[in-house]
Amino acid sequence: MKQEFKVVIQRDGEWWIGWAEEIPGVNSQGTSMNELLENLKSALQEALEFDRDGTLASSGEHIEEECIQEKFLSHLILHFLKKAG
Repeated sequence: MKQEFKVVIQRDGEWWIGWAEEIPGVNSQGTSMNELLENLKSALQEALEFDRDGTLASSGEHIEEECIQEKFLSHLILHFLKKAG
């Protein structure tokens, strides 16, 4: 399933910095915009995997997984993060 997330990017001196708007805590830097984007992709993948693993572990033994439309995915993740925080 393809997922899209918005990122904010800005130049700060010799560095490029950025963060994902939809996922708190996903931020990175790079010496070029391409490096920054690769770093953000990696940070985002790790954050989504961590959240999924944590959710499944805390759900107990009797769980079911369903695929949902991708446009709702970021809203569900944000809802989960707000509830967990």
